[in-house]
Amino acid sequence: MPPAAPRQRLDRAAVAWALYDWGNSAFATTVMAAFFPLFFAEYWCIGLRAEQTSFRLGAANSLASLLAAVLAPVLGAIADRAMARKRLLLLFAALGVVMTGGLWLVAAGQWLLALCLYVLASVGFAGSLTFYDALLLAVAHPRDMDLVSALGYACGYLGGGLLFALNAAMVLRPAAFGLADSSAAVRWAFLSVAVWWALFSLPLLLWVREPAARPAGGAGGAVRDGLRELRATLRRLLRLRDLRLFLIAYWLYIDGVDTVIRMAVDYGHALGFGAIDLLLALGITQVVGFPAAIAYGRLGQRFGARRALLAGIVAYAALTAWGSTMDTVAEFYALAAVVGLVQGGVQSLSRSLYARLIPPDQAAQFFGLYNMLGKSAAIVGPTLMAWIGMLAGNPRWGILSILLLFAGGGVLLARVRTPSPA
Repeated sequence: MPPAAPRQRLDRAAVAWALYDWGNSAFATTVMAAFFPLFFAEYWCIGLRAEQTSFRLGAANSLASLLAAVLAPVLGAIADRAMARKRLLLLFAALGVVMTGGLWLVAAGQWLLALCLYVLASVGFAGSLTFYDALLLAVAHPRDMDLVSALGYACGYLGGGLLFALNAAMVLRPAAFGLADSSAAVRWAFLSVAVWWALFSLPLLLWVREPAARPAGGAGGAVRDGLRELRATLRRLLRLRDLRLFLIAYWLYIDGVDTVIRMAVDYGHALGFGAIDLLLALGITQVVGFPAAIAYGRLGQRFGARRALLAGIVAYAALTAWGSTMDTVAEFYALAAVVGLVQGGVQSLSRSLYARLIPPDQAAQFFGLYNMLGKSAAIVGPTLMAWIGMLAGNPRWGILSILLLFAGGGVLLARVRTPSPA
């Protein structure tokens, strides 16, 4: 068992970095996980069967993931060469903010326009995370990476959860906020996410620094050199056994995690649970997730990131099997609590373990590969779940397919040799 790392005082840059997660997690919570799936089914696709709306939503999530996956490694290589991680993060964040705000304008029945804006907002969200993850090496010492990474996810649970609580109150009691009905409240919720995301991007803009750029002969030189370095990175990856094993394992198990995040509300809706029950379950995940993410970071420091990750994967497999048989709202609440206990830990320790395995001067392009695999995994999961559910006429069959992903990822992760924190 590795010795516990000494407690460190987090500086302003680390806190500013974590606050970006506070801001952009509102998109993951309010838009991606909660109101977009519900609003899409009940407002933009009203009258269609649950299997049809699930298929459209799953296809949109997969398209967004594909676009983000294609862009991530190329832009990561360019960002490393030009030291433009922060600038590209803010560019993708701006795309996400504008497209999310645009959902406020989409009228009833305009499902195609809603999906287009959602896909672009999702690309902005996912694209910004490539450079956000890479900046972890600029704000945290290696021995503090588990804790700082966990702080980011904890801030995401708390910040995203606070805005989600306000948005849920708006939807459940629109008259108390001077709104005509729940539909108007959801549209205002989308706009509030855009404002929240933009506001909490400012600390990172002001206080996070990265090393000066290497000379690259202008923008064209940065592109050429970045692509050349990407090819070299891919060749280097083939020689790094543990990094290669980790990425394949990550590709498998994070597919299951992302599918649960993106499709849980839609799955509950398909089983006949009411909107209030679904929103309350999501709120339970956020409340439990905030302290659990911090605790998981401590577990990673004490017992090692790989062991803690394996425990989380086993828990996910168990709750997936349970979810395929659940019948009551109480079970859905219990599952939401279990997800809150492990979700942030699995995500944050995956990021900090990977940061230890990669060369620091190529962080953005290696994190581009990391996010490419994560997002390409999410191409498969939602579509697979939606297809199987539609073909079988029962969404319970779709969720069982995720078990194979957790099993494969766990077996490969167990074979990865991990470095000790410096």
